Amino acid sequence: MKNQGRNSPELKILGIDPGSIHCGYGLISSNGRVPKYITSGRISPPAARPLSYRLKCIHEALMEIIKTFHPDTVSVEKIFFAKGVKAALSLGHARGIILLAAASEEVELHEYSALEVKKAVVGYGRAEKRQVQEMVKAILNIKGELYPDSADALALALCHMNTIKFSDMIKNESRT
Repeated sequence: MKNQGRNSPELKILGIDPGSIHCGYGLISSNGRVPKYITSGRISPPAARPLSYRLKCIHEALMEIIKTFHPDTVSVEKIFFAKGVKAALSLGHARGIILLAAASEEVELHEYSALEVKKAVVGYGRAEKRQVQEMVKAILNIKGELYPDSADALALALCHMNTIKFSDMIKNESRT
């Protein structure tokens, strides 16, 4: 796997919010201090099509995004609950596609729970979805609206950036 991350002057982090109907993505870069918004959006295959077709569309779109932007790392949400068994299975399939896309391009992958993401971005693990969206927009200086899935994906990328910062701080502290 690529492990350019901390040795590169600028790290590109692709956050992906899994979903088989709407799969959000958000790409940021960081020089170690200030995150910079690059792009975001959502992949929305036709909902009426079979799951296998939707997963194929998601995989193709993710591969294109990875090949176009060359992220150093991918950050994805861990599954901890779903509204029902069918939703959980569909979400699991979408996560599998994300893991496959990252592995196919040898991009390092990190997983975070919703609680970890909310705490890293808002400072409170039980924050509401709207609070996360507003904080993402404020941190990245985004003026327009974001799809909720895109905001969640950008929050995943910011969570990973904050995790790296914290890890680097700990390493620096232990050296002194």
